[in-house]
Amino acid sequence: MSQEYRYIVRIMGTDVQGTVKVSYAVAHVKGISTSLSNAILKKAGVNPDLRVGLIADSDVGKIEDVIRDPVKYNIPGWMFNRRKDSDTGKDLHVLGADLAFKIKTDIDGAKEIRSWRGYRHAYSLKVRGQRTKTTGRAGKALGVKKKTLMQKSGSSDGGK
Repeated sequence: MSQEYRYIVRIMGTDVQGTVKVSYAVAHVKGISTSLSNAILKKAGVNPDLRVGLIADSDVGKIEDVIRDPVKYNIPGWMFNRRKDSDTGKDLHVLGADLAFKIKTDIDGAKEIRSWRGYRHAYSLKVRGQRTKTTGRAGKALGVKKKTLMQKSGSSDGGK
């Protein structure tokens, strides 16, 4: 621990505060859950209870290496966020902007082939079987606008 404390540490392109424990810091990266972060730290040989500001650059490098290729370190496939990828057929783990892009392309593909999920996405409805009678009404007009009410009432009073 001869190294001095760092207030901000960069892990896989994400800035993390140095006061956070390593297990939660790795989970701050988009696409990594807390359970996957614990598995990554176990494979990298880093203590998950340490604060990020106290770990060495070599440990950050080990963590990033495991994140880049989790298959090489025998992390189970059920922890990945892209199992049986539609393009390659392999178990992948996608992070950051690539994850958002993959999700968007999946939704666009479902819309294009006119699947039920694609239809629900296209019309901004609930996709996963939730009830819609009383919920999910955000973004739609709920009642009469005050401006139109004032115009109607103003025109009817003018005749009296």
